Amino acid sequence: MNDKNLSDLDELLKKANEVKDEVSSSTFEQKNRALKEAAQSLNDSRETLKSANDLDMEDASKKDLLESFIDRLKLNEQRIDSMISGIHKVIDLKDPVGQMSDKTTSPSGFLVSKMRVPLGVIGIIYESRPNVTADASALCLKSGNVSVLRGGSEAINSNKAIEKCMIEGLLAAKMPKNSIQLLKNQDRALVAEMIKRDKEIDLIIPRGGKNLIQVIAKDSSVPVLKHYDGLCHVYIDEKADFNKAKDIALNAKTYRYGICGAMETLLISEKISSSLVSDIIKSFEAKSVEIRGCELTCKSFDVSQASEKDWTSEYLAPILSIKLVKNVNEAIEHINFYGSGHTDCIVTEDEKAKELFLRKVDSSSVMHNLPTCFADGFEYGLGAEVGISTDKLHARGPVGLEGLTSEKFIVEGNGQIRA
Repeated sequence: MNDKNLSDLDELLKKANEVKDEVSSSTFEQKNRALKEAAQSLNDSRETLKSANDLDMEDASKKDLLESFIDRLKLNEQRIDSMISGIHKVIDLKDPVGQMSDKTTSPSGFLVSKMRVPLGVIGIIYESRPNVTADASALCLKSGNVSVLRGGSEAINSNKAIEKCMIEGLLAAKMPKNSIQLLKNQDRALVAEMIKRDKEIDLIIPRGGKNLIQVIAKDSSVPVLKHYDGLCHVYIDEKADFNKAKDIALNAKTYRYGICGAMETLLISEKISSSLVSDIIKSFEAKSVEIRGCELTCKSFDVSQASEKDWTSEYLAPILSIKLVKNVNEAIEHINFYGSGHTDCIVTEDEKAKELFLRKVDSSSVMHNLPTCFADGFEYGLGAEVGISTDKLHARGPVGLEGLTSEKFIVEGNGQIRA
């Protein structure tokens, strides 16, 4: 890495740290005005955004990229609407900064409570999805954090156009323009350098493929909030409403193949009749989804044999593994052994099976009678999300405002002396 590239990162982090105190103390009204103006700028700049994205899509078409990757790169009217809607949802959320909770009186008579505070400077490293530039920077700003964004080269034109809109919002609210910064230098060595800057960055959030996240988590000196795979399951219980179950399973898989909340394995109770299972399989085949089944599934239906690798594969494609299981306990065992801890669902009308599944499945989101594609910060009422964490510390599941803050103890006394 040459000195010029390193100086680009040095300068960006210097600017970020110079403004973090001002951002953390910004008022609720300032932050909301900045976000409102940024959303308006995105709306006014639709043609500019789409033209920038066309350049990225044209470059991507010349490369051997996965269809799911291309899908995430696309910025159309609907996705621009979604970015704008996400920002407005963030505006509507309460400001977490300064919130007080858990006030109690200690045994020695002083008061102990907790105050929610920003983390500081958050580095977000992501691939393909240009909407992350708006979603992540909006959440960081509302939670009082400075954001340092490093998108992939494949989306550089789209990301620059979105960053410009976000900065226009900051300037209109008289907030420092360096509250949101996109690292435009695409030297890959800068990512390796960025994750070592634990004195200047407080948290790294990677969004992208498993390999990217593994490398960052392995080499980072900065705390990392991560998830590797979206290996999501739907289990259809023997006491499921069949029509409901079929619709849920189909939507979980085919809503969008390239999202981390897409179902990759369908578990079905052995007690469900062959004709109903056949109906489910046909509904997927009608959508051109390739089915790979367990040994028992292959004996009863004309599908390909699943390998051991299939149970651990996040396809992000029109491929689905199906396994017939004895009961809810076997479904839970399969999910906890093969799953990635992302999102898993049970479809049932039986309260005991539901409660057992919700309690014992060890994932960041566990659902009942819902497709796994609902695993999304926007759908959870978080406004938008900066990512979905399968970690157990410090945030888990879709990460919204609270996941971008911490708490400190506030201790108030009246001259007490410890004996």
